[in-house]
Amino acid sequence: MEIIIQAKKRESKGTSASRRLRRAGTVPGIVYGGDKEAVSLEFDHKNLFLEFRHEAFHASILTLDVEGKKESVLLRDYQLHPVRNTIQHIDFQRVSATEKIHVKVPLHFINEDVAPGVKLGGGLVTHILTEADVSCLAKDLPEFIEVDLANLEAGHSIHLSEIKLPKGVEFVQLVHGEDTAVVSIAKPRGGSAAEEEETAAEAPEAPAAE
Repeated sequence: MEIIIQAKKRESKGTSASRRLRRAGTVPGIVYGGDKEAVSLEFDHKNLFLEFRHEAFHASILTLDVEGKKESVLLRDYQLHPVRNTIQHIDFQRVSATEKIHVKVPLHFINEDVAPGVKLGGGLVTHILTEADVSCLAKDLPEFIEVDLANLEAGHSIHLSEIKLPKGVEFVQLVHGEDTAVVSIAKPRGGSAAEEEETAAEAPEAPAAE
């Protein structure tokens, strides 16, 4: 799904000008990168925030439409108001079709409820990472990466090297020799319910009272 962000060139600059824009419901921003100069922009806050709250906005190639001229960009930085949670400033970076990009992509964990470590072992799932830095061409960038827990036992973890990636995508940490754990299932304290039942079955029966 293509996400289009509408923007206008911003003539007024500086702290006081940005403050006036925010009071008028407009977000100051910038687009930079590639072989073009950086351009100061302004966005309608309502329309921008409608897209900003979706996960795909943060890890997808976006289409920036500046007064009818479109280009492909990535969200690179933003500032939120600490109380009102409104966007105070936003930065986009132009992307090239022929150069690899580094982007943090969210991890989606599936089959947690049927993982042997949970269903049979009574363990608890711990998400060590919720996103991972990938390297790929813009056309190959996935919206998210699935991590399948269908075979994960209690006391074990899934590492980056065990996750299936789309063609043309690689984990940056793996390239640098860091095979980080992504998710694990901790054994429950005192053992699982199944182990307790097995122990009870093997224990000798107490002699009946006379």
